[in-house]
Amino acid sequence: MDIRQIQTALADAHLDGWLFFDHHERDPLAYRVLGFKPVGAVTRRWYYFIPQSGEPRGLVHRIESGRLDPLPGAKTAYSSWQEQTDGLRALLGGARRVAMQYSPRCAIPYVANVDAGTVELVCSLGAEVVSSAELIQVFEARWTPAMIQMHLEAGRRVDRVRREAHDFIKAAVRQHTPITEYTVRQFVLKKFVDAGLVTDFGPIVAVNANASDCHYVPTEQQQSPIRPGDLVLLDMWAKLREPDAVYYDITWTAFCGDHPPDKIREVFTVVREARDAGIRRITETLAAGQPLRGCDVDDAVRGHIVSQSYGQHFTHRTGHSIGREVHGNGANMDNFETHDERFLIPGTCFSIEPGIYLPEFGVRSEVNVLIEDQGARVTGEIQRELLLL
Repeated sequence: MDIRQIQTALADAHLDGWLFFDHHERDPLAYRVLGFKPVGAVTRRWYYFIPQSGEPRGLVHRIESGRLDPLPGAKTAYSSWQEQTDGLRALLGGARRVAMQYSPRCAIPYVANVDAGTVELVCSLGAEVVSSAELIQVFEARWTPAMIQMHLEAGRRVDRVRREAHDFIKAAVRQHTPITEYTVRQFVLKKFVDAGLVTDFGPIVAVNANASDCHYVPTEQQQSPIRPGDLVLLDMWAKLREPDAVYYDITWTAFCGDHPPDKIREVFTVVREARDAGIRRITETLAAGQPLRGCDVDDAVRGHIVSQSYGQHFTHRTGHSIGREVHGNGANMDNFETHDERFLIPGTCFSIEPGIYLPEFGVRSEVNVLIEDQGARVTGEIQRELLLL
């Protein structure tokens, strides 16, 4: 934790301070931004306030009085609820506008970790609570140079596994060897282990109509065969087995055969063009030195799909922040599920993954985009044409 950097950000945002709160370790963002792990269980509420200027200070329960000891600043102890309220009032010290892990109307659920009652308590003491979403971007979602290099290396390994998986499917289909979605899923997971990669779930291996279920994952009990003439969607995400590693997340769509139906070609083309419209909006806007919000990128991508009369079949946001978790805590490319007005800032990464989901099949194409000091770039391989297996 860099107190001066946080206080500079608070001044830039015209905030009197940033109030951190936790109970039973419900807010992992608080621990990550503050850079500490509590010693022992957190069964009582603690508060830690970083003012725009001056020393930080904390409020802890007496029976867990050492929980904030790793952090700088004086700590005050409380026992009763009345003492807690008085202690919190003193902790705020008359601050009028304070940031908390709160999101108005839960527009950004990744940040909404503070319960409504605690927000009401702070407001009752005369403070206006505003969302810490932009601050979280700066102090949680930005990658260090080392994290960027781990992402790029994970990308090289995941792309290699993806090519191997497609070769595996192609060989089986061409040789009429029985193969299923679940077989391919297990193949990918084994290759991840061999490549020093870890993942939290997946991958998605989906045939035909299953590809229109955005979060479909085959199991031993639920799987479909892969045969000539089938569309296959493969969505893979993984990171290096290293501390502070971040994810790489891609989706490719393929057809088992040499002559895909015109409808599949058409839908793939629309999805690809929408993806590229989003990339173009990002690169051109940043090159012009103009600010860009996540909702603006979603508008560019979704606008193309709507213009091709497939808007009702694009049923999710354009993309999500990527971090230590595959769904990170930075800006999402979203003006559909939520209205994400957070700006794209250097050092953050996210997916661009439009999809069109019809009753008979679904198509999605996903790349990762890294925002840099002087622009943006796609960090891995890009699918340009429908893959024929």
